[in-house]
Amino acid sequence: MLKKLTFSYGVAIATLSLLLTAAIPGVASAETVMQKVKRTGVLSAGTSKDAFPFAYKDNQGQLIGYSVDMLNLVQQQLEKELGKKVQLELVALSPAERIANIVNRKVDIVCDASSFTWERDRSVDFSFSYGATGTKLLVKKASNLGTPQSLISKRIGVLAKTTNENAIKQVQPQAKLIYLKDRAQAYTALQQGKIDGFADDGILLEAWLGSKQNLNSLNRLNNFKVVPDHPYSREGIACMVPENNSDFLDTVNFTFYGFMQGFVNNESRYVTIFDRWFGPRGAIPLNRDLRELAVETMRIVIDSHQDIR
Repeated sequence: MLKKLTFSYGVAIATLSLLLTAAIPGVASAETVMQKVKRTGVLSAGTSKDAFPFAYKDNQGQLIGYSVDMLNLVQQQLEKELGKKVQLELVALSPAERIANIVNRKVDIVCDASSFTWERDRSVDFSFSYGATGTKLLVKKASNLGTPQSLISKRIGVLAKTTNENAIKQVQPQAKLIYLKDRAQAYTALQQGKIDGFADDGILLEAWLGSKQNLNSLNRLNNFKVVPDHPYSREGIACMVPENNSDFLDTVNFTFYGFMQGFVNNESRYVTIFDRWFGPRGAIPLNRDLRELAVETMRIVIDSHQDIR
């Protein structure tokens, strides 16, 4: 009888423990990202399906882009540090889904075309910036939009919970914001005259305008333009990770530092990655001034973190 009671007591304790783990917020997520990746061998990464050329779906439905290449480098660094194979599991997220999926630990990291803001930094941590952008408008060629004054009462399309939404609110509070579910809907709305302009990262708009993947790119160049010359805001592109994961963030930053140092030192492996997207024959070639700006931005990161080894 004693043995039976002891067994029943042990089962009860185990069951209670499981129930408490499920019921108490935070218990299940106490595991750090590094511990989780080491245990499962999987790095779950959120990214975008339409932020060309940073993160998007190709004709085969595969998620690719400059930011996805950064994630591949992080995966390789994790394999070195953990001494085991790590699978990179990509998850397509909308801008509005990014923060919630990190906070709820549905993904371990988000790399797409995300920019740092103090509001976002209250919920997640940011890596080093590995790119730069700013908010601009895509408008029809005949449009006279561009100055803040010209946006008064105009229908400006935005994606919810983006820095572009905030930039338009700040530069012209009297603009009428039209919320769209994704970039495809935004481009269609602009073509159909349902909005007067679409606010997004300037580099993404330029990429859409001249994308080599689209047979109608010439018509796009003839019918649309990106304004103004100087963006409404300037932001660095970075990855987001859960808070209180300094060891994982160190790994991500170390990876990006190595990439930037390798690129500045003209190491072929890293130059190839950059040029695949922004080189003379890349997805969206940068002019000389923009390329030099990218290099200078990388040098600033390198020089300000010389203690990294």
